[in-house]
Amino acid sequence: MNANKRRAIFETLQSLNPHPTTELEYTTPFELLIAVMLSAQATDVSVNKAMRKMFPVANTPQQIVELGEAGVTEYIKTIGLYRTKAKNVVAACRILIDQYGGAVPAEREALESLPGVGRKTANVVLNTAFGHPTIAVDTHIFRVANRTGLAPGKDVRAVEAALEKFTPAEFRHDAHHWLILHGRYVCKARRPECWHCVIEPLCEFKPKTPPPDL
Repeated sequence: MNANKRRAIFETLQSLNPHPTTELEYTTPFELLIAVMLSAQATDVSVNKAMRKMFPVANTPQQIVELGEAGVTEYIKTIGLYRTKAKNVVAACRILIDQYGGAVPAEREALESLPGVGRKTANVVLNTAFGHPTIAVDTHIFRVANRTGLAPGKDVRAVEAALEKFTPAEFRHDAHHWLILHGRYVCKARRPECWHCVIEPLCEFKPKTPPPDL
């Protein structure tokens, strides 16, 4: 895919959604960090539902440490891998208190040193909470980048590197959000809805999905 076509894809997505953001609900960088940690192998809907109950009770590192693993588990038991996630959340909160004064660090190395925080989670927090032009590649973005030809890669790191290389600077901050939303609602895994895709004319995916029979 050439540079003009890539730019046209981002211009089209921008025209449809000028100010995209995460669908996770949060009010502080800390709430975002916890929500993203819990979102692995879970839906944003399920995380939001759980956090609407937990955050009014505990939305600081100290409050979550006081809640403890058992307390956190009660709020997140509807989310996949909840036992491991509860353990990581409490452990991460202890580190935030001990090493960062209870604040969420805005550096990748510091974020990735927290239990339960990998590169993708760090990228989301850096982008959404702190405005860094990072691109967090999840299954949706990996699929869209490869299927459309926008930024092909054999694994998530390769796709991330390709997106960082090929995404025009003015679209870097929002690229993650546009692509994840496009993959979640249009360019779906099993049956991409090509018939109402705004970037279909620019997409290099050949076996376009026809519209369903009316």
